[in-house]
Amino acid sequence: MQTEKVVDHIVSWLKDYATKANMNGFVIGISGGIDSAVTSTLCAKTGLRTLCLSMPIHQERGQVTRGEKHIEALKHNFANVSDLEVDLTPVFENFKSSMPVTQASDSLDLTLANSRARLRMTTLYYFAGLHKYLVAGTGNKVEDFGVGFYTKYGDGGVDLSPIADLMKSEVYEIGKYLNISEDIQSAPPTDGLFGDSRSDEDQLGASYDELEWAMHMDESGKTLANFSGREAEVFGIYKRLNTANQHKMHPIPVCDIPFHLKK
Repeated sequence: MQTEKVVDHIVSWLKDYATKANMNGFVIGISGGIDSAVTSTLCAKTGLRTLCLSMPIHQERGQVTRGEKHIEALKHNFANVSDLEVDLTPVFENFKSSMPVTQASDSLDLTLANSRARLRMTTLYYFAGLHKYLVAGTGNKVEDFGVGFYTKYGDGGVDLSPIADLMKSEVYEIGKYLNISEDIQSAPPTDGLFGDSRSDEDQLGASYDELEWAMHMDESGKTLANFSGREAEVFGIYKRLNTANQHKMHPIPVCDIPFHLKK
């Protein structure tokens, strides 16, 4: 990958899109992970106003600290960067207490995790509306179009996606070029939606390198019959998630009413 040229291309694309849309800048949720670190840096490099939001909800402290350090470094390097912390923990707890009492289960845990992501999306759009900013998405290609590892109308609810055509490994390559801090580059990827330190790999059952391989194999027309052992296991994980999450990757289905019924 021609990293410098890719960075210049994304920065130019971001600035051109915002200018044509008559918007003042960008707002990004900062998680302490590589995707939000790279995305916020690319937005900052446009020279347009860039608001970095920290939105902890019972967050594991290490994630918050990495995000805070990244924001401070951005503010030091770019005069157009500002930040805010919005502690959504009380909002989340109030939301939970307002819901009917439900017995704990895996589905409840996942539903609440997705609710956290949707509270953050709402917060991002609150500030976007106040300042005429665009909400910049932080999803990469394997998450957004491979396994669908994001929350519909949560972290998937954005105005534009600057790194969604980049594999996770390519995001890391850009992060290294942009001098993203080593503690972020070396941290195990996590969505931070469960209030603990579980990683993305813990949830997915495969690493991003493995899922990228599976995505390439799938795109080249390979099937499960082509693999054995760990490769077969990873390919099976990829296909299962890709199939189950197709509803996230396509536009909202519209029920077309036959013309003769509208007469």
